[in-house]
Amino acid sequence: MSRRTRVTVCGYHHIYNRGVAKNKIFLNDLDKEKFLEILGEISKEFKFNIHSFCLMDNHYHLLLENKKENLSDGMRQLNAKYAKYFNAKYSRVGHFWQSRFKSWYIADDKYLFVLLKYIETNPVKAKMVKEVGDYKYSATYCILRDAIPFFLRNSFVLRNYNTSELYETLSIPLKDKELERLDELKNIKYKLSQNETLQERAKLDDYFINISDKQERNIAILKAFEDDFTKSEIARKLDLSVSGVSKIIKKCKV
Repeated sequence: MSRRTRVTVCGYHHIYNRGVAKNKIFLNDLDKEKFLEILGEISKEFKFNIHSFCLMDNHYHLLLENKKENLSDGMRQLNAKYAKYFNAKYSRVGHFWQSRFKSWYIADDKYLFVLLKYIETNPVKAKMVKEVGDYKYSATYCILRDAIPFFLRNSFVLRNYNTSELYETLSIPLKDKELERLDELKNIKYKLSQNETLQERAKLDDYFINISDKQERNIAILKAFEDDFTKSEIARKLDLSVSGVSKIIKKCKV
């Protein structure tokens, strides 16, 4: 199966990872403190700005900004160092993370705060706390108590909101349209143009507009695959089997 090209260019990224089989990755507060310690080390080494974070029991969220094209290297080290710590502490072996980390490039700045709200209200949604900012291992908790770790000091939240405005705004539930837009942003694919600027990829639907016969459809399938859509995505879109899509791609490449 073709692996989706990861966008690692400079800018804002929503980072997410969780434990294998949805297992807990933090068993106590000390584990969460250790993760933040490692996050601080990685942020300093790779010049990452962390704008938001939330450590849940079996997954974590980061809103991260990279100044160099080193996102994958930094996140690989973060996940590897924490997994090594956890496995040694609890005498476990085998895969720790469910998969390589997931990341979504955020090109639309107006949705940064929506994403921030989504991340910071995770503990409320999970009924771990009653109000936003009450959960210790989130950025909002640190900001509202003026106990800001160094890796959070360049957050746009500190530049643009005072604590009362932040609390009041985050306390307003996300609207359905905002949640729908966040889902759309997760599905946007990007590519570098010839002049090395990032451009939004066409949506998968766009490849199959005005298709009149199977030959045109098959050519469109090959084009979508070469643009990093997976065989599974194409198969679901066209109600075909993955093996059928594979045969079409193989045939069209001949």
